[in-house]
Amino acid sequence: MADEPAATLPHIINDWFAERGWKPRRHQLEMVAAARQGKDALLIAATGAGKTLAGFLPTLCELPGEDYLHTLYVSPLKALATDVRRNLLVPIEEMGLPIRVETRTGDTPSERKARQRARPPHILLTTPESLSLLLSYPESEELFAKLRRIIIDEVHAFANSKRGDLLNLSLARLHSLSPDMQRVALSATVADGDAYRAWLAPYGDMDAVQLVEGMDAAQPDLAILLPEGRVPWAGHSGHYAVPQLLEEIGRNRTTLIFCNTRFLAEFTFQKLWELNDSNLPIGIHHGSLSVEARRKVEGAMARGELRALVCTASLDLGVDWGNVDCVIQMGAPKGSSRLLQRIGRSNHRMDEPSKAILVPGNRFEYLEAQAAFDAVEEGVRDGEVFRPGGLDVLAQYIMGRACSGPFDEAQLLSEVQSALPYSGMDAETLHRVIEFVATGGYALRAYDKFKKLRRDADGCWHLTHPQFAAQYRLNAGIIVDLPMLDVRFRNGRKLGKVEENFAAQLTPGSSFTFAGMPLEVESIKETDLIVRAAKKAAMIPSYMGARLPLTTHLSQRVREFLTDRAGWARFPDDVREWLEMQDYRSQMPEPGQLLIETFPHQDRHYMVLYPFEGWNAHQSLGMLLTRRMEDRGLKPLGFVANDYALAVWSVDPITEPAPLLSADILADEFADWIEGSYLLKRAFREVAVISGLIERQHPGKRKTGRQVTFSSDLIYDVLRKYEPDHLLLEAAWADARARMTDVGRLGDLLDRAADTMLHVDLDRISPMAVPVLVMIGRESVAQGSTDDALLIEAESMAAAAMRP
Repeated sequence: MADEPAATLPHIINDWFAERGWKPRRHQLEMVAAARQGKDALLIAATGAGKTLAGFLPTLCELPGEDYLHTLYVSPLKALATDVRRNLLVPIEEMGLPIRVETRTGDTPSERKARQRARPPHILLTTPESLSLLLSYPESEELFAKLRRIIIDEVHAFANSKRGDLLNLSLARLHSLSPDMQRVALSATVADGDAYRAWLAPYGDMDAVQLVEGMDAAQPDLAILLPEGRVPWAGHSGHYAVPQLLEEIGRNRTTLIFCNTRFLAEFTFQKLWELNDSNLPIGIHHGSLSVEARRKVEGAMARGELRALVCTASLDLGVDWGNVDCVIQMGAPKGSSRLLQRIGRSNHRMDEPSKAILVPGNRFEYLEAQAAFDAVEEGVRDGEVFRPGGLDVLAQYIMGRACSGPFDEAQLLSEVQSALPYSGMDAETLHRVIEFVATGGYALRAYDKFKKLRRDADGCWHLTHPQFAAQYRLNAGIIVDLPMLDVRFRNGRKLGKVEENFAAQLTPGSSFTFAGMPLEVESIKETDLIVRAAKKAAMIPSYMGARLPLTTHLSQRVREFLTDRAGWARFPDDVREWLEMQDYRSQMPEPGQLLIETFPHQDRHYMVLYPFEGWNAHQSLGMLLTRRMEDRGLKPLGFVANDYALAVWSVDPITEPAPLLSADILADEFADWIEGSYLLKRAFREVAVISGLIERQHPGKRKTGRQVTFSSDLIYDVLRKYEPDHLLLEAAWADARARMTDVGRLGDLLDRAADTMLHVDLDRISPMAVPVLVMIGRESVAQGSTDDALLIEAESMAAAAMRP
């Protein structure tokens, strides 16, 4: 049966497979069949299953033909687009097909971009932002008129984000230019195929998208690494395991060591080198390093010159390095889909098991690691909830449409509504967004710099001046970096970037570790941090917003562990004893139940909540609770949060927690807190940049992060005073509520608290409270530090908690 459909492939492709001793896989043939039936398709297949080739196979069957742009490939990463081009050229050249393949990203020279618009390749590999820019040119109508296919790789990585909003709007525009264009999406870790089929299809019609599922891959070889002593009470770095990691690196050809934050990557790299007596070649890779530094490391990996590479999410969707035979996850994985993605970097072949080792940083992280381990073994992935599209993204898209030529408002509404994130868009809201793009809004319309569009007698919207198209193309994009400083040597060599918040702590003579090197600050000049080599480093940069959220799916699994007493037997003795003593001295919350403990400790009174909703939601709740406690005279002194628990301490005992957790806290204290905090201003800065109200670049120069922040703060204050219902304030509120505070999970938590609260009053600290209380005073370094003082304090607390 498998050979029969293969005969429908062109002989040249069948022969190419046969020469390698391969056969087309079932899902590859099904993708060809779907294309021939004119269907869109979503392919879900394991890493190493030939997904990318499956996406391109229909194109290779159809080409060569006329000389026009036939297929677009969209990747979330520039590096991935470059890697795919290299891999795609191999079969094309070996089959002798006259097919031209090119990339178009932010790194592509401007002269090549201009040539691509005039004489495009058959296959163009790009990113969501570069595609949006390409659509902003007047010649885009002719360029895309014959487009046959668009392939969206790693669709799970950005569909449910603002980049996904932009790409979906671009899909809508492409559909209007080439109605017969087929849409294809590829992923290894999608949990809800129907949700992604709806996202991919025009008007959310998921029945128009065929779901193609690959064969099951070999079961991964997973292990949880345990320390030679005890599982730590606190900390997140897992640096206790560094000697064991070096042994593992020595056993393998190449090992990828994934860390959840850039801080932890630098910290782990430093600890490995301190004990690397064998001088094994080990590199580091993360998003703040310079392009040159990243490319150098990627080249060394491709040539097999490194024994290990410490990295972050910058390699989650990684480049295909076939010689990686082990993946190590430092700290808890935060999600089963993310862990599956990372595991797939090892033995990047479907029929060989991927080898992975999880290194939990503390006892709660051990439970999370075990939850992820079980989920991967069961093949269960994290689900996602799709949200409405951002109005700031829509504003950027509308400006791009105007740059390509005049548009009719009614036709634009129909086009926008065909994109799933904007399917609920009404004519009134769209008109508000267009008016904002045209004038900046009521409070800003007097300024010429905001007068970008006009409506002519024919009813169509036009650009007021060509200069606005040039400005749009300089500033368009969805990713808004926090203010950063370039780290440079005096000779100009750039190492990468650090955040302004970190740089503000430094003075000449300060030392820190970056790119794995100890550095000393010589001077700080505008946007440059000038450094020289140092003998000893004191700090490692931390990055705002770098925390990965704990998924709801893993959170639920960890909760279930707490009351599955029969299952505790498979845990290490110290973890099992910890749970048993908690069960004896306090209580275990049932799944869905909110446990709250109150107890005295060292002349303070503590209230510890165990929501398991992630650091973001807990941090927000901590701010709200302390505000409410102040208003009610309860004298709070502070709070600390991790992914599993929240601890608040005060002068007086908290005897009645229930009134503090009423749901109206989200209507009252939440609104006051957001409006008075930096969150709303930060959210406004991002939506102002994305929407085009604030420009990051002008011809010949780029604004510094401080200049952008100053401009956005100034406009923010004007709008708050004179136009409080401005479109961007509405968009900023939506961002601040949803993305920065995880307000959905916070709301669910408060709803649950009303019905399931379990309050236990204790005479001293409980075993489950130790991991969160030991972080008090160390919040700023909680992402990586497990220094000796922390461990000593943890053991002291634990001794009191574990006493019967």
